Amino acid sequence: MGRSRRNKPMRLGEKLLSIRKRLEMSQTQMARSLELKVHYSAVSNFELGTREPDLLVVMRYARLAGVSMETLVDDLLNLPDSLPSA
Repeated sequence: MGRSRRNKPMRLGEKLLSIRKRLEMSQTQMARSLELKVHYSAVSNFELGTREPDLLVVMRYARLAGVSMETLVDDLLNLPDSLPSA
C-alpha cells in the first residue's frame, strides 16, 4: 500500500558540479549566487549526490548556467559544450 519511490536524476550532481566549475566559482560563491539560504556544504552535498536540491535550487542553477531545468534533471540530456552565461 505504500507509495513507490520516484526516479531521481542520476546525473544531476555531476551537472551541478560542472556548472560551478565552468562558472569558475567556489562552493561558497555558488551558495551566494543561488540567492537562497543555502550553505556551501549543501552545494557539496548536491554535487556529490548525497542530497537532492529542492526545485528552487535547481531553477537557480539553470538560470545561472543559462540552460533549461529539463537539461539538469533529464539524465538523457547533456549540458552544452559551453554555457551561454560562462
